[in-house]
Amino acid sequence: MDFQVVVLAGDFANKLIPLVSKEVPKALLPVANRPVLSYVLELLEQSNLKDLIVVVEGQDAAVRVGGWISGAYVDRLHVEVAAVPEDVGTAGALRAIAHHLTAKDIMVVSGDLVSDVPPGAVAAAHRRHDAVVTAMLCSAPVSGPSDSGPSGGKDKTKKPGRYNLIGLDPTKQFLLYIATGAELEKDIRIQKSILRAVGQMEIRADLMDAHLYAFKRSVLQEVLDQKDTFQSLRQDVLPYLVRSQLKSKVLLNGTPQAEENGNEKINSQKNQVLMSRILANASTPSFHELYDTNGSARRSHKCCVYIASDSKYCVRLNSIQAFSDINRDIIGEASHLSGYSFSAHNNIIHPSAELGAKTTVGPHCMLGEGSQMGDKCSVKRSVIGRHCRIGSNVKVANSVIMNHVTIGDGCSIQGSVICSNVQVQERVVLKDCQVGAGFVVTAGSECKGEALAKKDK
Repeated sequence: MDFQVVVLAGDFANKLIPLVSKEVPKALLPVANRPVLSYVLELLEQSNLKDLIVVVEGQDAAVRVGGWISGAYVDRLHVEVAAVPEDVGTAGALRAIAHHLTAKDIMVVSGDLVSDVPPGAVAAAHRRHDAVVTAMLCSAPVSGPSDSGPSGGKDKTKKPGRYNLIGLDPTKQFLLYIATGAELEKDIRIQKSILRAVGQMEIRADLMDAHLYAFKRSVLQEVLDQKDTFQSLRQDVLPYLVRSQLKSKVLLNGTPQAEENGNEKINSQKNQVLMSRILANASTPSFHELYDTNGSARRSHKCCVYIASDSKYCVRLNSIQAFSDINRDIIGEASHLSGYSFSAHNNIIHPSAELGAKTTVGPHCMLGEGSQMGDKCSVKRSVIGRHCRIGSNVKVANSVIMNHVTIGDGCSIQGSVICSNVQVQERVVLKDCQVGAGFVVTAGSECKGEALAKKDK
């Protein structure tokens, strides 16, 4: 298909502290005891996209990610791992590897995406429309009530997140408007030229930009060269391409033009009323076929979307809450993504794991290789990693426990994430906590909603 694929495997990710560390960069965070990056790599492999550039911020992280890839995919994928400076952003990362990009079209996908939407479908839509960019959109995921930790409290209601405001043409194939980040709190301003051209637009607040894009390489490189202050694909490059799509000549011959000043202002408080329409004017047959005042034809470039079916799974691991939600989903409703065979009890207990007397591991649970549990323990909707040592009378619910964790007798772990090599001593109670790698939780401690981690020396 002549697509080059770039996987942006991310940086240190401050939002994920204390789960991430120098030893465990974001790309290697475990989802159902597999690095999150493995889900994207296998998704691409299924679409026969096997020639990849994996971009990692920071040399040390790149070495760790590259080492894991070379061992796991040595005969399956052709992967080049490229280290770029830290904090350059997604656009800066592409700018740094621009000399590697030679194909007509480039697919860019975030390394924290966990999805079963075939990238090949996005690529096909991109080629079909001859678009300069095609963005994959999916239903905004629901999450627990807290952004800081897993939902383990009394309020179990999941609420839809608000990620973007997106304007679509009546056919839902073309992207006419996008607002992200701080822009969500402002009034909506839409260029009159776009409104005049399309006549009718649908505003959606229930869709998430999945961070999977197909770009026409020539246009992408031109934007990155001309707009050297752009750091983010989602917040800078994509909105710029959308705003300028009726002025394609700006992009295709490098001649700067002032952007149109005329805007249609729509108060953001009225968004709910405007979910299905902004204007009721008759739509033109194709707003990409325009004519100027002299009657000469002028063709715009196309910014397209591929909207995934509601039945598909599509979530990004970009927060601690998302980390917990995705882990529970992959051993629950999205178990087809796990790559594992579930038992008749709808759980996964590795053959080498050992369970004590009267210990129960419920449905939607995973117990990793070589882990041991004492007597009278209970595990519910949780992932337990490899080579853990768990004492007797321990209760674990709605939690993720990584590798080589020791938990003493009589502990209660609820709605928490415990990173590798942690020691939890006897009679500890953890609720909605995150415990960083190598931390020791002293006997008898009771913690709620805390992040526990070693102090930097």
